[in-house]
Amino acid sequence: MEVTGTTTIRRPVSEVFAFWRRLENLSMFMEQLDDVRTTGERTSHWRSSAPFGRNVEWDAEITEDVTGERLGWRSSAGAELPNAGVVIFAPAPDGISTEIHVAMEYDIPGGEAGKAIAKFFGDEPSQQLDDDLRRLKQLLETGEIVRSDGAPWGKRAREEFPQRPAQPLTPEERKEVLGS
Repeated sequence: MEVTGTTTIRRPVSEVFAFWRRLENLSMFMEQLDDVRTTGERTSHWRSSAPFGRNVEWDAEITEDVTGERLGWRSSAGAELPNAGVVIFAPAPDGISTEIHVAMEYDIPGGEAGKAIAKFFGDEPSQQLDDDLRRLKQLLETGEIVRSDGAPWGKRAREEFPQRPAQPLTPEERKEVLGS
């Protein structure tokens, strides 16, 4: 599975790069990511949520580290979630902001069936990346991630307030709503 995403953040490249390069910060805005721990100069340990209440963990290494420009990584051999990617940081045309371009590839557990299940439960990877980048933009521009009153806990709200596709009311529901 390959996923790409782009956003522009109204902060200088040096600041945005430094925030991302401190890998522990990634779990602040990446919803599926529970924890990242630096284990060496170019190595780290990652823990992430997966469908059906599962967690996956893996080790990763930085493959490219060009300060203020580019950061690449790949998971170590035998990872539960094999993945690789690159983040490119570029000055935006306004001379103030930073354009971030992310390209990732990974193997979703369960292959094609895993992809279909993830999409069914609203965990479509390209949408996840777009949402993560939106949260990063909010965090770096305002200092916080805004949550609406309708979904103050993000994905946790799905579990507490399960939704279903729209359907006609049953006769009992119709009576309750219409009062007749």
